Amino acid sequence: MNMKILSCGAGMQSTSLALISCEQTKGIVRYPQVPRYDAVIYCDLGIEPPWVIQQVRFIQQACESCDISFVILKSNLYQDYMDNFGRRRVAGMPFWTIDSDGKKGRISRHACTIDYKILMIQKYVRYQMLGYRPYEHNRPEDVGAHELHIGFSNEESHRSFPSHHPFFVNRFPLVEMGWERKDTYQYNREVWGLDTKASACTICPFHRNYFFQYLKNNEPTDYKKVVDFDKLLEQMQPFSKIRNRVFLSRSRKRVWELTEEDCNDAQTFEYRGQAIWNGF
Repeated sequence: MNMKILSCGAGMQSTSLALISCEQTKGIVRYPQVPRYDAVIYCDLGIEPPWVIQQVRFIQQACESCDISFVILKSNLYQDYMDNFGRRRVAGMPFWTIDSDGKKGRISRHACTIDYKILMIQKYVRYQMLGYRPYEHNRPEDVGAHELHIGFSNEESHRSFPSHHPFFVNRFPLVEMGWERKDTYQYNREVWGLDTKASACTICPFHRNYFFQYLKNNEPTDYKKVVDFDKLLEQMQPFSKIRNRVFLSRSRKRVWELTEEDCNDAQTFEYRGQAIWNGF
């Protein structure tokens, strides 16, 4: 059986893909680039914003009502960093840096998505869905036979990457459809009544400063975890050759040092004459 699997981050984009797939089960085929998925798989990184948890529940209910398998894998990036950062290898994250001469940069390698999402999904499909035993050789009928769908939208097409797993071909339906993030927001809201925001763990360096301010003002428990994480970055060095100081904030300040002026950088898009914050 050639399987089609959705890597679901439960942000705007992958939420749209999951919900469009649910439409397929009802005979509604408006977007043929999106199939009926054999499984929608969400990796819980242990440090997601509250709205992501709500979006996960919505997707899960929609999938279960349409008899689409919805799987949650525990993948605790946050705890791994808190336990191991500076002591042993952890997945690379794209932290912002300053060297001893004051030169600003960014760590280019960001393996967190690969290590804590893609590889976990691939292993789950191999062992739990296809029934492989450890160290069993690849069956010829599985090589290049299965699709892993990833929810990058059209403005993120540069992030598209080929699969290095022998079983999978990576597909990016939203890129094929020409949809941008704002289009997925519109679909989720107008078709399903779901007001969605982006999915990224609260310790993602790609967040704007506004995000950290939002957590401080609205989600104190989550903000404390971010502060604890940034204190770890302040006190420890990566377990690598990197000796620059590393930061969560693109301003290269500690999150608790950010000013109101620093945080006036929310990313928005227009929807029906309104500026909608995208969650970053």
